[in-house]
Amino acid sequence: MKQFGAFRLDAENQCLWRGSKRIAVRPRPFAVLEYLVEHPGRLISHDEILDALWPETFVQPQILRTYMLDLRKVLGDDAAEPKYIETLPKRGYQFVAAVSTYSPSAVKAADSAAETGASLSSAALAGREAELARLRAEFRSASGGQRRVVWVTGETGIGKTTLVDAFLSELEASGSTTVARGQCVEGLAAREAYYPVTEALRELCASAQAACAALARLAPVWLSALGRGDAGERMVAPQERLPGNVMAALEAIAAEIPLVLVFEDVQWADAFTLDLLSALARRRGPARLLIVATVRTQGDAAQSQQRLMQDLVTRQLSSELCLQPLTLRAMQGLLAAKLGQNELPAGLAGFVHRHSEGNPLFAVALLEHLTAQRILGQEGETGAWKQRAAFETVEPRVPAGLAQMIALEMEQLSAEEQTLLEAGSLMGVAFPAWAVAAALERDAAAAEEACEDMARRVHFIHRGGVDELPDGSRSAFFVFVHGLYREVLYDRQAAARRGRRHGRIARRLGDLFAGREADVAREIALHFEAAGEWRPAVEALLAAARRAGQRHAPDEATELRRQALELASHLREAERQTLLESLGEPAL
Repeated sequence: MKQFGAFRLDAENQCLWRGSKRIAVRPRPFAVLEYLVEHPGRLISHDEILDALWPETFVQPQILRTYMLDLRKVLGDDAAEPKYIETLPKRGYQFVAAVSTYSPSAVKAADSAAETGASLSSAALAGREAELARLRAEFRSASGGQRRVVWVTGETGIGKTTLVDAFLSELEASGSTTVARGQCVEGLAAREAYYPVTEALRELCASAQAACAALARLAPVWLSALGRGDAGERMVAPQERLPGNVMAALEAIAAEIPLVLVFEDVQWADAFTLDLLSALARRRGPARLLIVATVRTQGDAAQSQQRLMQDLVTRQLSSELCLQPLTLRAMQGLLAAKLGQNELPAGLAGFVHRHSEGNPLFAVALLEHLTAQRILGQEGETGAWKQRAAFETVEPRVPAGLAQMIALEMEQLSAEEQTLLEAGSLMGVAFPAWAVAAALERDAAAAEEACEDMARRVHFIHRGGVDELPDGSRSAFFVFVHGLYREVLYDRQAAARRGRRHGRIARRLGDLFAGREADVAREIALHFEAAGEWRPAVEALLAAARRAGQRHAPDEATELRRQALELASHLREAERQTLLESLGEPAL
C-alpha cells in the first residue's frame, strides 16, 4: 500500500483507508488517484492520464474535472489550497503530498488524523441536522419496503453534496446497505443516454458480485453495455436497454439488502435517465430502495427535471428537501470547522454571514479571501487564528475564484438575459425595471416583461414588488438572490459601456422627477459620477445640498457640498470656476 497524509491507497481492494475506516471510491476516480499517487511531484497532463488509463476508449477530457471533484470530496482537499492534488490550469495535475510505503506503525497517527477529520466534518454540517434526520427517516421507510425518492435541492454552493456525503458515510459505516452513485455531467445529456445510470451500475458491479448476477439474470443487455456480459462490451442503443429490465434487477438487488442510489446534478440528466427515475418512483410494488437526487435550482437546464419533480411531489410519489441558507449560528460552526478552532475572532461570523448571505461555498471563499489579504492570520505557539485588521477593510471585490464560478453560472443564461442582469446591477442589489429599460434604451414594458420571465425561470433574481413613479405609472422591481451575483455582473461590464448606461439612468431619473430633481439629486449624482460626467454630477450634488439646507440639515448640506467640490476637481480649471460661479458657489 501507498500512504499519504492520513490515507492509505489499497490497490488490491480498490479503496482508500483512513485509520481503520474503509472509504469506497468509484472505479474511474480511483484509477486517476492511483496513477497520480504512483507519480508524485510531477506534472501529469490530461492527455497522459487519458492515454494511460483508457488507451483504447474515448473519454471526454472534461470528465476528468468530475473525477477530480470526486477525489477532492473524498480527501477533504481544497483546490485553492491543495494538500494532495494541485490543478495546473490548462496543463494538468500534480500530486503534491509526500507518498511513502505503508507501515503498521503509521496506523496510530492515521487514526488520530481520521478522528480529527471526522470531528471537523461534523462541525461543517452545522445547521443541517434537521435535513440529515429527514434523510435518515426516508432510509428507514425504504428499509421497510416502501420505495422512496428524495430530491435534495438548492442553489450552487448551498451544501447538497456535503449533506449527501455525510448521510452516505453513516450508511457505509453500518455496513448494512448497498450504495451506488451516478454523476450527471453538463453537456453529456445530448450525447450519451443513461450516463449517470451506467456509472451507478458500474459501481454496483464493482462492489457487489450479487449485483452483477442480478443484472446478468434480469437485464443482460445492460450488463453488456458495462462490458461485463458474456458477449463482452459492445455498443448498445438506448432503445435496447429496456427500463423494466433494469428496474427489476435493482429491486432484486434491494431484496437482499437495502439499496441507495444517488444521482447528482440531475438538472443535467438526459431524457432517458429522467424517464427511468420517473418509472422507478411510479412502480407500485414494494422495494427496499431509496433514490436521492441532488438538483441545482437555477438555470434553464433544470426545466425538464423541475417538471418531473413537481409532478412526482404533487402525486406524493417523492419528497423535496430544499436546503436554505445557513443561519448565523450554523455559520459559526462552519467557520470553526474550517479554522480548526472553536473560538472565532470577534465579528468574523457576522461579517462572513452578511456577505455570503448564508451560502456555505461563498462563505468559505470569503474566509480564504480574508486569510489571503492577511486580515486573518495564525499567531502564537498554538497557531490560533486572530484578527489582524478590521474586516471591513477587506478589498470590496468578489474573490477571484468565486467570481469565476459565478461567471460560469451566468454563462448558462442567454446573451439577452445576461445583458438585462448587467443593466439591473447598475442600480444595486434591488433594481427597478424602468432602470433596466433606460440603461439599454428599451421599451419599459418590454424590459419589465423580460425581467418577470427571468424571475420565474432562473434563480439569480426574484420579484421584489412594485414602485409607484411620480407620474403615476408603476414599475416592478427585482432583487438579486445574492449581492455577490450583482457585484460580478457589475464588474464584468466594460467601463465605457457601463458608464454610458449609468448616464442614461441618471437622465431618466431626472425626467421621472422633473420639477422635483432635488429629491433624487444624490442618486442622479452617483450615476453621473459613475459615468464620468462630472459637470452634471456636481450640479446634482449642489442641488441636493441646497435641498438639505432648506430642510434645516446643515451637516448634510456641508457634506454634499464637499463631495461636489471634490468632483469639480475633475473639470478643467476654467470650466470649474465658471460652473461654481453660475451655481452661486465660491470660486476655488
